[in-house]
Amino acid sequence: MSIAEHAAVAADCTTAGFHSADFLGYEDLLTPAERLRLDAAREVFELDVRPLVADHWDRGEFPFAVVPTLAALHLVGMPAAGESYLLHRFMHLELARVDTSMSTFLGVHSELFTAAIAQLGSAEQRERYLPDALALRTIGAFALTEPDHGSDISRNMQTTATRTGDSWTLNGVKRWIGNGTFADHVLVWARDTADAQVKGFIVASRTAGFNAVKIENKIALRIVQNATITLADVVVSEADRLPGASAFCDTNALLTNSRVWVAWQTVGLQFAAYDYSLRYALERTQFGKPIASFQLVQDKLVRMLENATASLGTMVRIAQLQQAGTLRPEHAAMAKASGSARMRESAALGRGLLGGNGISTDFGMARVFADAEAVYSYEGSYEINTLLVGRAITGISAFQ
Repeated sequence: MSIAEHAAVAADCTTAGFHSADFLGYEDLLTPAERLRLDAAREVFELDVRPLVADHWDRGEFPFAVVPTLAALHLVGMPAAGESYLLHRFMHLELARVDTSMSTFLGVHSELFTAAIAQLGSAEQRERYLPDALALRTIGAFALTEPDHGSDISRNMQTTATRTGDSWTLNGVKRWIGNGTFADHVLVWARDTADAQVKGFIVASRTAGFNAVKIENKIALRIVQNATITLADVVVSEADRLPGASAFCDTNALLTNSRVWVAWQTVGLQFAAYDYSLRYALERTQFGKPIASFQLVQDKLVRMLENATASLGTMVRIAQLQQAGTLRPEHAAMAKASGSARMRESAALGRGLLGGNGISTDFGMARVFADAEAVYSYEGSYEINTLLVGRAITGISAFQ
C-alpha cells in the first residue's frame, strides 16, 4: 500500500473507525433501529461537534451554539423514555470519543441533575422542571463536592441548610461544579442543621446570595466550565427540596448510575486514543516507511486495542445488568476503577506513540492524555472505587 493509500485509510479512522476499535463487534448487540440511531448521532458528533473542539479546548470556552444540535438528538433521559441502556451508553461513548468535555457537560445535566429530579423529585417538581431539562432548553448542574471534601463528602459535608417555616437557608461553598457557571438551576446538597442529614435543593442560579466563579488554569476538560459556588444565605422554598432525598443514602442509585456513565467515558477516551494513534502511525513516516510498520509501534496499538476491548466488554455487561435492574454499586465501582486504569495506560501509550507531537493539542492526542487524568479522579477516584469493591468482596471496610 502506498503512503497516499495509508493516508486515505487513516482519514477514515476517526469518522468510521468504530468498527476497528470495536474489535469484537459489541455494537452488533444493538437492534438495527438502534444502530441507525447511533449512526445518526455519531454523524452529528463528527460533523457538528468535532470541528469546534480544538479551538474551544485551547481557549477553555464552551460552544453554546452546539447545544440545540445536541438537543435535537434527544439524548437526555433515554432509558426513562424506553430506550435501552446499551444504546444510551454507546451514545455517551461516542460523544466522549469526540470530546470528553462535551460528554461531561451532557452527563452532568442528564445523569445527575435531570435524573435526580426524575428519581427523587416530587410530581410537581418533575412537571415544572423536566420538560425544559429533557429538551436542553434549560441546563442543570449538580453541586456536591466542596473545597475540602470529595471522597468523604457524605460524612463531612460543611454546606448547611436551615429550615424556617416553608423556606430553607443555604450556606457553604461547592467546588468543581460542572456547568456551574452557566446552569439555569443547580442541585445543591447540604446538611440539615436540625437532623444532620444531607438533603437536596433545586436552586435557581439567579437567586440572591448565589455566586459562581469559573475555575481557571485547568489542564484537563477545558471545555467544561467548572465553578466554585458560594452560597451566602441563599433562601430556597420547601417546594424546591427533593422529597425523595431525606438522607445521603437515598442518592445511592443515582450516584451508581452516574459512575457507570463515567466508566463509559473511559472507553470513549480509549477509542479516541486508539483513533489518533492509528491514524498517526499510518501517516507518519520514518526511515522511509510508515511507523505503523515497526514492531514496537504495532505492539502499542495492539495493547491499546486490548485495553479498549476489555473495557468495552465490561461496560456492555454493566448495561445488561442495568437493563435487568440487577446492577449493584460494587459493579459500577469495579467498572470505573478498571476502565480508569486501562484508560490511563492507553492514553500514555498513545501520547508516547506520537512522540513530540503527542504534547501538542494540534494532534488531538494531548487533549485525550490530559482529559484522561480528570476522568481518572472524578465520580469516585480510582482508589476509592477499588476500596468499594474490596469492601464488597471481603466484608471489611478499609475506610470509615
